[in-house]
Amino acid sequence: RLRNHKLPRMPIRRALATSFIAFVNRSVLTHSYIHHYLSSFANPCRKMTVDATTKSVGVARTALDEMGADGSFKRKESAWRNWISSEEGSKFKPEANRYHLYVAAACPWAHRTMVTRAVKGLQDVISCTVVMPVWQKTSEDPQDKHCGWSFAKKDGSPLTNSAGLGGPFPSSYPQNDEDPVFAASNIREIYEKVGDVDGKYTVPILFDKKLKTIVSNESSEIIQMLNSQFNEFASFPDVELEPQDMKEAMEEVNSWIYPSINNGVYRCGFATSQHAYDNAIEELTSAFDRLEDILSKQRFIAGDRFTLADIRLFVTLLRFDEVYVVYFKTNTRSVATSPVLLNYCRELYQMQGVADTVDMHQIKEHYYCSHPDLNKYSVIPKGPGFESMLKLPHNRIELESKKRKLSLESE
Repeated sequence: RLRNHKLPRMPIRRALATSFIAFVNRSVLTHSYIHHYLSSFANPCRKMTVDATTKSVGVARTALDEMGADGSFKRKESAWRNWISSEEGSKFKPEANRYHLYVAAACPWAHRTMVTRAVKGLQDVISCTVVMPVWQKTSEDPQDKHCGWSFAKKDGSPLTNSAGLGGPFPSSYPQNDEDPVFAASNIREIYEKVGDVDGKYTVPILFDKKLKTIVSNESSEIIQMLNSQFNEFASFPDVELEPQDMKEAMEEVNSWIYPSINNGVYRCGFATSQHAYDNAIEELTSAFDRLEDILSKQRFIAGDRFTLADIRLFVTLLRFDEVYVVYFKTNTRSVATSPVLLNYCRELYQMQGVADTVDMHQIKEHYYCSHPDLNKYSVIPKGPGFESMLKLPHNRIELESKKRKLSLESE
C-alpha cells in the first residue's frame, strides 16, 4: 500500500517522510521496508531498490558511501550473520555440497575464505564462483548509479570501467564463471533474490543451495565456520586454525590489526580530508612497526602456530605494495623492504594451496579500474612484481630453532 500511495511532491513530501521516520523510530513500526521506502523520499540522492519478485528493499551503496562527516571512512557491519552448526535445531547443518561461496579474487575479505577453504581442503565440499574484478553497473535504470561485482559472460563484449573509460577489459577470464544458482548477472541480483534489505552487495557470500538463501556475508565468521564445521568432509581435518588455547591471543592481535591494518588501508585510501588521512596513516604506520617487532620474535602473529589470524593479516600484506602503497597512499612503509614481513608472507604463500588462491592480475585490475573517482582512466601501475618475491625461499623456521635454543639456555 505504501508503495502505491502518492505522497506530495518535494519539498512537502520530503518533510512528511522525515517526520514519519522519526515516528517510526520511536514506535513499534520499525519494519525496514517502511523505513527504507520513506528514507528514499527524505533523501532523494539515495537509491531505493525494489525487486518485484522478492520485494527486497534497500539503499544500494558501496563502501565508498560509508563516510563520516569529518571525511573519515566508517565501514558498516555485515548484515547476514547466520551460523552453520551441527547443534540440534540448527537451520544450517554442515553438509557436503550444500553450500556455495561467491568470492572475488581481488577482494581481501573474500580472499580470507578462499585461503581457509584451500588450507582445510574443502574444495570438493564447498563449491565456489569467482566474480569478475572490474565493477560494472548493476542496474539498467539510468538513475541507479550503483556499481559492483558482476559474473563472467563467456561470449560478452569487451568492458570499460563504469564511467565508460579504461580497458578494454574482457567479459570473462578462465578462472571466472557465470552464476550457477540463479544465472544472475551480478552479485546484487543474488542479494535481491533472497530478499535483502541492507543494500550493500558484498563478497564473500556463503550461500545455502538447499534453502536458496544467504547464510553469511561476514568473512571473519565464514572462515571460523570453514575451520570448525566441516571437518568430517575436509581433506585436512587435523589442520586447526583456531586452537582453543590460542583464542585469547588471536582475539588480542585481531583487535588492533583489523582497525589499523586490514581496515586501516581503506581508512587511508578513502579519506576525504587531510585530517582523516593523517590519523589513519599514523595509526597504520605504528601498527606496521608493531607487526615487524612481533614477527621478528615469533613465527606467526598470534604465537608459534599458524591460525586464522595469520590468514586475516596475509591477505592485506599481499596487496600492500602492489596496490595500497600507490592507490591508498600508505607509502610510509613497504612489505618488500621489510625482511621480517617479506619472509613471513613467503612462508604463508608457500603453504599448501595458498598460492593457487592468489591472482595478482585481478587484484590490481579491480582496485585500479573499479573506482573512476580515484583513477578516472583505469591505468594500472606496473608495480614491483611482489608475487615473484614470494616464491623465493624463506627462513621463518629459524625462529623456532632460536626459540628452542633460548629456552634451553634459560634452563
